[in-house]
Amino acid sequence: QVRLVESGGGSVQAGGSLRLSCATSDIISTRCMAWFRQAPGKEREGVAGIELYGSLTYADSVKGRFTISKDNDENTLYLQMTSLIPEDTAIYYCAATIWAACGGTDWRDENRYKFWGQGTQVTVSS
Repeated sequence: QVRLVESGGGSVQAGGSLRLSCATSDIISTRCMAWFRQAPGKEREGVAGIELYGSLTYADSVKGRFTISKDNDENTLYLQMTSLIPEDTAIYYCAATIWAACGGTDWRDENRYKFWGQGTQVTVSS
């Protein structure tokens, strides 16, 4: 059974930074991993994805502010978030597909992801 365990969420003021972590198994070195988020009253949306060989993709709303990375030796996925704004407030989820690639323009389709973490809350105050 694949487990994804997020940590690092919290409450920060606008302009602040947080780093989320997602601890998992060696699947991180064999498939596309991504971060999604769900704000209150909104649908879950893709934030950033990283493919097997390191190709990165981001939602337009976080480009230049968020950075996705992974450590294959530590089996950990990261999301470094800077210049946070109140609109970034959401529950953040780590997800994994069963494929090496994230699917090009379809990477934000959550149906492509088979495994999910329980989520970690990020709250940004103005």
